[in-house]
Amino acid sequence: MGNRLSKIYTRTGDAGSTGLGDGTRVPKDGARIGVLGALDETNSQIGVLLAQGLPGDVLEELVSIQHALFDLGGELCLPGHAAIEESDVAWLEYRLDAHNAELPPLKEFILPGGNAAAAHCHVARCVCRRAECALVALSRQESVRPQALAFINRLSDYLFVLARVLARADGGSETLWQHGKRAR
Repeated sequence: MGNRLSKIYTRTGDAGSTGLGDGTRVPKDGARIGVLGALDETNSQIGVLLAQGLPGDVLEELVSIQHALFDLGGELCLPGHAAIEESDVAWLEYRLDAHNAELPPLKEFILPGGNAAAAHCHVARCVCRRAECALVALSRQESVRPQALAFINRLSDYLFVLARVLARADGGSETLWQHGKRAR
């Protein structure tokens, strides 16, 4: 593969449009570009999480997820292109179930936090939920493959469960929400 980004600025977006992978020009504030930005933000937040010194298996999973997020971005950047498959969704479900099996049943809401890694994972989950909302909004305007919608939905679930796992790592714990426990 040659140099794909030999020149970073092109000046073609100065008037408020950007190019999709097929050459189509679209507004920078359009729904599709909003989803791409939210996916990029999710991927970047996972990068911050990766900088927290995670166990090797979790690190490998998250790097794989980062690649899948780029694939999803590619799918959305090239209308009609398919990159996310049922097997990607099944893999996320498998990893989610494996992590969840290690946890006690959730009987109360938990507060985001626990330790630095868990807190960053909760932020990644929130950003992922925003990306999911943006993708759903796009799907109401344009065709979006159901695999893409399922993948981003499972990813936010995976990040929630992973945050619980990370909060409990090294003897840590989760903070349960208590109704009415706030300063007044």
